[in-house]
Amino acid sequence: MQEFDLLIIGGGSGTQVGSLAAERDMSVAVCEPGPLGGACITRGCVPSKALIRRADTIRRARDAERLGIDVDVDDVDLDAITSEVRETVYEKAEHQAESLRESENHTLFDARARFVDERTVEIEGHDERVRGERVVVAVGAKPTTPPIDGLDEVDFLTSTDALYLDERPDELAILGGGYIGAELGHFYETIGSEVTIVQRGDSLVPREDGEVREAVTESFADRDRCTLHLNREATAVEERGDRIAMYAEDAGDGDEEVEIEADELLVATGRKPATDDLDPEAGGIALDDAGFVEVDDSLETTAEGVWALGDVIGEPLFKHAADHEAQVVAANAVADRGEEIEYEGLAHAVFTWPQVAACGRTEEELEEAGQEYERARFAYDAAPMGLVSKEEGFVKVLAAPDGSVLGCHIVGPEASTLIHEVAVAGRVGEGSVEEIAEAIHVHPALNEVVLGAFDELVDPLLSTAPDWSDVSME
Repeated sequence: MQEFDLLIIGGGSGTQVGSLAAERDMSVAVCEPGPLGGACITRGCVPSKALIRRADTIRRARDAERLGIDVDVDDVDLDAITSEVRETVYEKAEHQAESLRESENHTLFDARARFVDERTVEIEGHDERVRGERVVVAVGAKPTTPPIDGLDEVDFLTSTDALYLDERPDELAILGGGYIGAELGHFYETIGSEVTIVQRGDSLVPREDGEVREAVTESFADRDRCTLHLNREATAVEERGDRIAMYAEDAGDGDEEVEIEADELLVATGRKPATDDLDPEAGGIALDDAGFVEVDDSLETTAEGVWALGDVIGEPLFKHAADHEAQVVAANAVADRGEEIEYEGLAHAVFTWPQVAACGRTEEELEEAGQEYERARFAYDAAPMGLVSKEEGFVKVLAAPDGSVLGCHIVGPEASTLIHEVAVAGRVGEGSVEEIAEAIHVHPALNEVVLGAFDELVDPLLSTAPDWSDVSME
């Protein structure tokens, strides 16, 4: 049996824990059958945002007429785009693999690992077992497949498949209106596909604040090549020649079945932990009812000396959350510091059009919890840069009566960047509205949209936050 100081199962954020261990002259084994970097690098965040960046550029070009500029977008070479993206992200993954192979303190196993005993695994294709004095489980998550009649008999796209198509489907049906469905729906509709989205709930991006959901759903409904079927549940799928037909009924009473026919079907109904082949129970690792690995505040599992991080432990399913968790696991599994995880101030973004970003709680969550709060909403075009750029969107702030920030929600351009003023400077749950409102903001820049919203909840002797809501550039 090969023995290591640290055994890492998964090639994503968990490998960062191994880097610290290797720097401290610990022996590290990494088990990863696929490309290194986790889902983010080759199957998620990075390639999807590379596509969406191009869609955003097209939208900007088409919207330029609002600014008196005539721009034509004649064609989109999808094969060239996806080939370039694929080459870039897989080159990054290979560089990471090379780095591990060249490291004196790393051993890379390009195969799956399965627990057979406490901190001991079998490596697929290897005769010898591997044991770690300490273990990090970071195998991530993978797309779910809902139990729909006929789905297992047809060829459908997962979120991974949809990133690397070489031809644009003329018609694309998307099952699921969450983050993935909204982002990829935005991309394909923008490059010319007729997109139909079937969503069980009454809005897209259902986990967002109510006003955010409404804004995104209305935006998609207004698109030229997008059809929404809300409050619908898919009941059956079948092949129809070289096309796919999907049937969906009213999610309430089962009446009014609709039929959607398309060239391709993208199933984007969520993700589940990738523990199918891991056999965690054999290693003393408990799972919750949904199959996610259970961890305590230090991110240690029910097995002593075994920690877990990333999507395999459940919400929040974000790469930046996994990186934050890796810092805590490294502090405990490598440095024995006994640190605990804190998610206060964790922000997230949805890279659709309009872009969405948020941190803290939604208004609905506060109402359900009986939390007293104040709210302010400031439109993009009430700030000078938003007005002259003819941008649409808003910043919504939720604060406790004592001025502490409870939540912030942004819809509009650069939302994913603007939210960090709150996530970093305000620290949701710790900072105050005044701390953000009193910061000196660059003028004129979109950050004044954030200033405007927070300024409405304070009572300064003199407010200098710009408000251009009394003029228009129509």
